[in-house]
Amino acid sequence: MAGFVFAKKWDETYQEYRDRAINSVSPSFCGAKWYNATIWLNMGQTTSCHHPPPHKIPLRELERSPKALHNTQYKKLVRKEMLEGIRPKECEYCWKIEDLGPDKVSDRVYKSVIYSDEELVNAKNKYSWNNDVNLKTLEISFDANCNFACSYCNASFSTTWQSDIKTNGAYQNLQTDGGGAFQHAGDDSMIYGKDQIDNPYLEAFWKWWEGDLQNSLRELRVTGGEPTMSKGFWKLMDWWKNHKECDVNFAVNSNLGQTNVLVDRLIKATHNFKNFSLYTSNESIGTHAEYIRDGLKWEVWKENAEIIIRDGNLKTFNVMMTINALCLFSITDCLEFIHSLREKYKEKTDILITLNILRFPSFQSATTLPEHIKLERAQHLQDWAENLIKTNKETNLYPDDALWGLVNQIYRLCEYLREVTQGHRFASDLEPREKDFKSFYSQYDIRRGKNFIETFPQLKEWWDSIEETKSDFVVEIKTHESNVDQNVYSREYIERAKAEGIVTDDLQNEIIEHLELKKII
Repeated sequence: MAGFVFAKKWDETYQEYRDRAINSVSPSFCGAKWYNATIWLNMGQTTSCHHPPPHKIPLRELERSPKALHNTQYKKLVRKEMLEGIRPKECEYCWKIEDLGPDKVSDRVYKSVIYSDEELVNAKNKYSWNNDVNLKTLEISFDANCNFACSYCNASFSTTWQSDIKTNGAYQNLQTDGGGAFQHAGDDSMIYGKDQIDNPYLEAFWKWWEGDLQNSLRELRVTGGEPTMSKGFWKLMDWWKNHKECDVNFAVNSNLGQTNVLVDRLIKATHNFKNFSLYTSNESIGTHAEYIRDGLKWEVWKENAEIIIRDGNLKTFNVMMTINALCLFSITDCLEFIHSLREKYKEKTDILITLNILRFPSFQSATTLPEHIKLERAQHLQDWAENLIKTNKETNLYPDDALWGLVNQIYRLCEYLREVTQGHRFASDLEPREKDFKSFYSQYDIRRGKNFIETFPQLKEWWDSIEETKSDFVVEIKTHESNVDQNVYSREYIERAKAEGIVTDDLQNEIIEHLELKKII
């Protein structure tokens, strides 16, 4: 299925689009729950957007159909809530944004606008909540092999993080939600080994891909780990080399910190695709970026970004900003650098930016910062956006949709910094979040050879005011089983599933086990 869809009419606002196309289906509806998925094949987990925590894909459901990689019974129950106008608890990020006022546009709008009006109506009238749906957009991860160990990531998604935990042990004195993410060694991501041998989830993907999936998808996106370090990724590249007629738009998330050999190999592979997009992550510059994204070398990242834009066959080059407590002091410098790339390569590749607000772990959220810093940074960002609007009238570097797409994201972040005090429903209170912030980064400095105060002198006064957490209790590295947080949703959904006749008593224990959500990303 070729081509991109953008269903908002040119003369309507996002608010008008939301009311016309999305809320007309249901005031809690989101097209992503039907047509989009992220699937971690190495762990057997799935979710339909980056805000809700992932949940396990039960193997018994997979035996029914490879489509259960996406169409789990859990997701179907969430779809049912959406069609009934009930706000699913796992989608609270969007509800927080929308509750700021009727003019606020949440991500369910941006995640639905890429599907046609007919497809949104079909979600209700054709598929309803209990039928399997073929995906239209998919993000997959083959494994956790990665050469970075970003501060907010963990051992489930990075082998470098796994090395940290196995070498230095679990992080200590972390008491808030998400702290357990830094106390396990990623056993759940290595169940089938580094090469994913005899992985039933991987086998199901290839079965679905060779069947319906390659025909229904508009876009396939590969994430990691670092995909270029994955055998599964290069197997897919080889498949595409032999199927250049495939119309699926392809994208890859890359940290752009890999070796020159892999960069050259990736550039060569881009020329086998009709539409290839690259996504990379950064939200600050220099020592700030190198601190937040351990393993990143700022000059290398800049050089590789320019090389792949210049020499690759890219439809778009996308920079994903993960908005955390530490990026706000050089985020506009990063925006300026990306702006310069857009200007330099405007005739070759479309260069885009997305701002994604970090919620897990909550102690690394921007909501943990002191109020006066959040307000000052919000004003700084607003001033930058307003200057962009002004200068764009002269340069026309951004068409209206791209300009206001970026500006609205920045305005939304400003509103978030000014109004939101808690990153998610189950986030800990501010004082323990501050203590965990200091506990974590103190240990992070020692393990990674960094210096928080030298890197972020703007936060020294606040840092010094935070009382250190002192405990004689030593946390050992947790196993996969002991690391799984008790899911705050699953038993509620089990009762509903039984009432709907979806699960029977003999399946209940298995489903409960597989519906446990891990609040670690």
